[in-house]
Amino acid sequence: MSKVIRVGAATAFFNDSRMGIAQLLAKAGKLDYIIFDFLAESVMGGLGRGLATGTGQGFATDFIHGYIAPHLPSLLEQGTRIVANAGGLNPVACADAIRSAADKAGLQVRVGVVEGDNLTARVSELVDHATQDMFDGSSVQEKLAGADRINSLVAYTGAFPIAAALAAGADIVVTGRAVDSALALGALIHEFGWGPDDFDRLAAGTLAGHLLECSAQVTGGTFTDWRDVPDWAGIGMPVGECRADGGLVITKPEGTGGLVSVGTVSEQLLYEVSDPQHYYVADVICDFSDVKLKQVGPDQVEVSGARGLGRTATYKASLTYDAGWRASATMPIIGLEAAAKAKRTGEELFARASTMLRDSQLPPFDRTRCDVFGGEGQGAGTAICRIVADHPDQEGAQLLVREQGSAISHMSVGTTLSLASSVRPVQRITGFLLPKSAVTQKVSVNGQAVPFSVSKDACAAPGEVVAPALPAPAHDADPALAVPLIKLAWARSGDKGNLFNVAVIARDARYLPYIAAALSPASIGDHYARVLEQGAPLAVDCFSAPGLCALNFVVKEAMDGGVLASTWIDPVAKGMAQLLLDYPVPVSAAVHREVA
Repeated sequence: MSKVIRVGAATAFFNDSRMGIAQLLAKAGKLDYIIFDFLAESVMGGLGRGLATGTGQGFATDFIHGYIAPHLPSLLEQGTRIVANAGGLNPVACADAIRSAADKAGLQVRVGVVEGDNLTARVSELVDHATQDMFDGSSVQEKLAGADRINSLVAYTGAFPIAAALAAGADIVVTGRAVDSALALGALIHEFGWGPDDFDRLAAGTLAGHLLECSAQVTGGTFTDWRDVPDWAGIGMPVGECRADGGLVITKPEGTGGLVSVGTVSEQLLYEVSDPQHYYVADVICDFSDVKLKQVGPDQVEVSGARGLGRTATYKASLTYDAGWRASATMPIIGLEAAAKAKRTGEELFARASTMLRDSQLPPFDRTRCDVFGGEGQGAGTAICRIVADHPDQEGAQLLVREQGSAISHMSVGTTLSLASSVRPVQRITGFLLPKSAVTQKVSVNGQAVPFSVSKDACAAPGEVVAPALPAPAHDADPALAVPLIKLAWARSGDKGNLFNVAVIARDARYLPYIAAALSPASIGDHYARVLEQGAPLAVDCFSAPGLCALNFVVKEAMDGGVLASTWIDPVAKGMAQLLLDYPVPVSAAVHREVA
């Protein structure tokens, strides 16, 4: 029980900063593991497109030469093992490239591979008329009927194959689309001998992985109180100190920037989580609703209270496909009334391109969008005109990009050189549930098969599951004494398909009743419909996380089709919480004196 396994996290996404692994090796002390999270739904699509067109190898090639090879001598010397999902759609090739780099350096390394999650070749077998999108219930088969190309179909697999590779002596384990948190959970299963029915411990290990997987987001990156976070340039990478009973402390290396506090950890804990009581991953259904955090030292937060409710007989499957083409351009316009000039420029370019499409007997644009940033107010200023248009054909999208260049001489005075323009496929994403029995995985270390087992049956943990009640709204709130939400709470948002969640975490338990009185599903739906110019109110679910003194709002059908289909400036919903922080919350006279 006294054994502590220290897990560092070096990356949060594809091509994240290379400083993470260098910092962890130099400043974090002895680490047992470093995990690398490289993948997201959109990345899988890009890797699949690269394989299909012969322009890519299907894995994160930079992982080897940018992150691992320069540090391989130190990793082997210190005995720090690596778990990474950088294998993407081709983990075997990724492992071969690692061994090749090691051979060139005169080093011997044992590389484990977990494969079998790539189901792209089986789309026609696994998707039929009954397959429904897991978020909106729409037909996946009907969506694919309009696809130009299917890029990827992957299952989000679990941690036990990773543990098996580690048990077989792998120094580095490369996976495909394993669940992000499984990278850490697999290491903990191996170290502590947790079994498939140890649901509470699996949930605790999943929580450790979830807090670590986005690297610096738990150590002050993207924190509401950004002024309190020192040294973004040298921000500390997170380290999880994990125990066999599920105990966890989140910290960071001494002498690094950033901040580990109850606030930073709370925000990451609810990031991209819908119902905190039913957070589904491959190995366990997690109940995070009563998780509690305690500041136990400078940059040290103790995490406890995760509960496992059982497991499902399904994996989440994610399918990416291309449908149509997107033209986009960004143009600065300088001078008096710059915003008005920018708006007219966008409108005129769409009008011109639409006429030219008709004249060329090409279809019209599917949709267009013009955003104008800046240039308001008196006096001369600069506005940025951003135009986006989707077209069924590459030729039609290219026409708009070509014509936007003419605005510098044909349209508004003060138009200068375009900042950027592009034409790319429009990638769309759909997710659905897939029986675990449909997925066959393999584990190997340096080409030698490794036996392992994965529980594929559904199983419920013993004990009653009671949904936490929403907090009782305050009755002494005075509408004349309203304060902006940011005075009372931290907030974090993130996308998931065509919805996003906003976690609102009270800075003090006494503030939660006032927040609950002001923020209802109806008021949240009205607010985002207004600020996002959606027209009708948006449908919203609200969940309670009493352990964190938090409310989690899930805003549905709100992301303009999802991350790479969206035409919005914020397709990953990073700014949605920011659009709520000035919401007026009536409070009592005592609270007003305290926070105002």
